[in-house]
Order: sequence, then structure tokens, then C-alpha cells
Amino acid sequence: MTRGSPITGTVTLHVPFRVVKHGGRKEMQLPEGATQPRRKDSTLVKALARAFRWKRMLESGEFATIAELAEREGIAPSYMTRIMRLTLLSPKIVEAILDGTQGPEVTLAWVLEPVPAAWEEQTCHFG
Repeated sequence: MTRGSPITGTVTLHVPFRVVKHGGRKEMQLPEGATQPRRKDSTLVKALARAFRWKRMLESGEFATIAELAEREGIAPSYMTRIMRLTLLSPKIVEAILDGTQGPEVTLAWVLEPVPAAWEEQTCHFG
């Protein structure tokens, strides 16, 4: 090829991936063994932040009950209770979520399911 001559032809690139729902969004998932960049699940991170904020508001005495706080926030008390269970997660799991290293199976819906109370058991449950 000489300098300045145009390149002609077609190049086809195959990238194996699948589209999965993660945190309410569609994302590309690479095959096993492929390295993926760390990616924080913003839905999960926001839920953690809300849970700890609400816990602090209740502990400070700013609100007497979950029902009172839920009314102020404009959400159902049952939803608030489920989100507040995130404050019971082990520090290792919370740190992994904040770092984006929790794994693709750990979504908000998944962590809202009942989990063991003991932190060691939680670690096994979440892998």
C-alpha cells in the first residue's frame, strides 16, 4: 500500500455479548472470562443512600415512626421498610455495591429479597 492511498474493503468484527436487564436498565454482558470494567449500579447505590438517610432520620428522633416518615417522603411505608432492610447488609456487601464489584446478579430486586441476619451467612448468600 502506498502512502495516501485509500483503504478499501470490508472489515467485520464479531463481539460476543448478550443484553440483560440490570437495575432497571438494559446492559451488555460479556461472556465468561472476559474482563468487564467496574460499573456501579446507580439504582442500588441510591437505594442504599436513602435507606441509611431514613435510618438516621428515625434514630435522631426527627420522625417517630416509619409511617410518619413515609408520608413525608410520599412513599408507601411497606416500600420504605423494604428499602431500610438494606441497612442490615454486612459492611463488605455495602462496600462492594458502592465500589461496583458486587456482581451482575446483585440487583435492587435481588437484595430486597429476605437475606440471612448474620453477616457471614450474607456473604455466602451473595457470593
